[in-house]
Amino acid sequence: MPLVRIDLRQGKPAAYVRAIGDAVHRAILETIGVPERDHFQVISEHRPEQLVYDPNYLEVQRTDDIVIIQVFLSQGRDTQQKQDFYARTAALLQEKPGIRPQDVFISLVESTREDWSFGNGVAQYVVLPREQWR
Repeated sequence: MPLVRIDLRQGKPAAYVRAIGDAVHRAILETIGVPERDHFQVISEHRPEQLVYDPNYLEVQRTDDIVIIQVFLSQGRDTQQKQDFYARTAALLQEKPGIRPQDVFISLVESTREDWSFGNGVAQYVVLPREQWR
């Protein structure tokens, strides 16, 4: 894990959308320590009326280029790792594809290891030895 959901307004080129996914995965690898092959993302584009946000909540000035990133992951990261992830994601997205940091909205959702099944109806993190997770 993690499982990443990325939501943005429809109409961006495929390379732009792909760059978002790549940047988020890179930030995860660099800051919260997951195996490189642990790469699961769902990227959804929405019509304007289906992506609702407050353009000024908490004094952050958002535009229609907002990208909402939700990361489901196992518990265990400390506050500093989470802060590093937020900052690195915003920096990478600003670099490519050129998203303003104000338009990067991130939410982390933590769960326990037994809450995950990667297929076959099995909780692999419960039944497999840790060395097989990599």
